Amino acid sequence: MSLSKWFFVALMTSLAMAPTSQNRLHAQATATAKQPTAAERERAIALGVEYLRSKGQAADGSFTAVAGPGITALVATSLMRVGITPEDPVVAKSLAYLKTFVQPNGGIYKVGSHLGNYETCLAIVCFAEANKDGKFDETIKKADAYVKSLQFGGEPSDLSYGGVSYGKEGRPDLSNTSFLMEALQAAGNDKDDEAVKRALVFISRCQNLETEHNTTEHSAKNPDGGFYYSVAGGGSSPAGKTENGGLRSYASMTYAGLKSMVFAGLKADDPRVVAAIKWIKDNYTLDSNPGLGDAGLYYYYMLFARALDALGQESLTDGKGVAHVWRDDLAAALITRQGTDGSWVNKNGKWFEGDPNLSTGFALLALSYCGPKKP
Repeated sequence: MSLSKWFFVALMTSLAMAPTSQNRLHAQATATAKQPTAAERERAIALGVEYLRSKGQAADGSFTAVAGPGITALVATSLMRVGITPEDPVVAKSLAYLKTFVQPNGGIYKVGSHLGNYETCLAIVCFAEANKDGKFDETIKKADAYVKSLQFGGEPSDLSYGGVSYGKEGRPDLSNTSFLMEALQAAGNDKDDEAVKRALVFISRCQNLETEHNTTEHSAKNPDGGFYYSVAGGGSSPAGKTENGGLRSYASMTYAGLKSMVFAGLKADDPRVVAAIKWIKDNYTLDSNPGLGDAGLYYYYMLFARALDALGQESLTDGKGVAHVWRDDLAAALITRQGTDGSWVNKNGKWFEGDPNLSTGFALLALSYCGPKKP
């Protein structure tokens, strides 16, 4: 059976079994929350794919074009990650749309946008996912050079060193630097690449941990091993400050930091990795984005999946001594929150998660890591 036919059969079966109310959907998911079956996981994926195919995509191949090409790149990547081929019309149209944003300098962004790094990094990952026959090699190579040109250089003592912001200007932050690390890896860079090495300097300084790699003023004020948004420009965390002026850690950035350190080649016994994992265990939950509540929840789910998959750790024992099979926990959390139309959307619209295309893209990316780990 072809993949497209499989999704159609899965979808029709899902609709036949669909609950009549959102409450019933949540009740069913909660009842199987600890051990979601492969069929339940695939059903959620099929419904999410069908939502994006039938309701999310515009005629020109875009998803939420008003926000620029970034969401289209992220959604197309999520579709390919869950098994839709680059040749499938829903993905092929998105790839054609993204190609219209390729700029002479190699960047892939909307002209006049201040999101050159963010949009280009997402596009690199998307084109790399679709690059089975090498036809996007040149596009990826030029885009790789472009995002590297956005990285802050200068003296290593500068707290902006190694980071990137949304575009060429502005304060660098861990979120954008994490997107950069994902793109660098997708483009074929390894831990010995100079851009990766520089990024690790910035990433290490965004951790609440005083080490030889981080002697900034914030490192010892809240030494819990978690990560915050930016060390540059005086430091910033949307989770707020501690009474002594330290920057509070929060989950999405901690997973972003951990993922990026793994990509940079740090081993499990590195003190930075050890401290990050301890914070994660002490704050393990999928009921919220720890430190920020429901703000950025689906972004958190995506980073949670990507980081733990990269780490290669199949289970975690939390701070209370409870063991968790994180792939099952994450699948259950996502199944519980899926809408009856197949989409995911955050009632807290901060960081654009009120847009069902973005949240559904994040959710499908997270679900793509919830099956058995691929060899």
